[in-house]
Amino acid sequence: MSTTDSSPSSPRRSSSVTSTDDAKQSVRRRVWDLLEREGAAPPGVHGHIPDFVGKEAAAARLAELDAWKKARVIKCNPDRAQLPVRVRALQEGKLLYMAVPRLATPKPFYLLDPADLAIPFETAATSTGAPEIAPTVGPDDMRPVDMIVCGSVAISRRNGVRVGKGAGYSDLEIALLTEAGLVTTETIIATTIHQSQLLDEELPDADHDFSVDYAVTPDEVVACTPDRERPSGILREHLRPDQLDNIPALR
Repeated sequence: MSTTDSSPSSPRRSSSVTSTDDAKQSVRRRVWDLLEREGAAPPGVHGHIPDFVGKEAAAARLAELDAWKKARVIKCNPDRAQLPVRVRALQEGKLLYMAVPRLATPKPFYLLDPADLAIPFETAATSTGAPEIAPTVGPDDMRPVDMIVCGSVAISRRNGVRVGKGAGYSDLEIALLTEAGLVTTETIIATTIHQSQLLDEELPDADHDFSVDYAVTPDEVVACTPDRERPSGILREHLRPDQLDNIPALR
């Protein structure tokens, strides 16, 4: 797998990355606090992709998009907030990929084929059900992805810039699939969120971050126009030592 130059980051770049990380964390805390205060997510949401009120309605609104209807292969995050999205994908006969938590296995994605599932989709599509019944696959075993649905903490209405929970796995998943040619500029990226997670302001982002094409709430669909192209693959200088140590696919 190809990566960019692995030379150490310069002090200036390190300072810039740290500043961006701090700005993102400030946004996260503000949104998590707001969701808890409004009762829009369960207590203890800090540190997580919010399991928001109205996630079923957001999934239904997502399913009304032509891009969803045309998609045959979906890659979706394993968080509770997007469970209705995953179940709907299986109900509609779509092939579904879910990331293995922390990308901790040599083949870092679960393959959920509705034609092969012998348990209810509502169980198979959970983070506890998939490991029991779904095979793991790597990029060499996968089909091109038509749509990615990601979890988010905050999204900018202006340009689709996304702030996640801070672990960085969503960025790495997309980078791995992009390097394998399975995710291209034609692949739609969407997210389902609570209305309070959709912000009118500019949000901080780094070179390795991706933006979304659609932000879908229970109340509306926002078609976003990202300001820059998606990363063309893994930016090795942005990887943390723990990621290199613990994610076999990066080795």
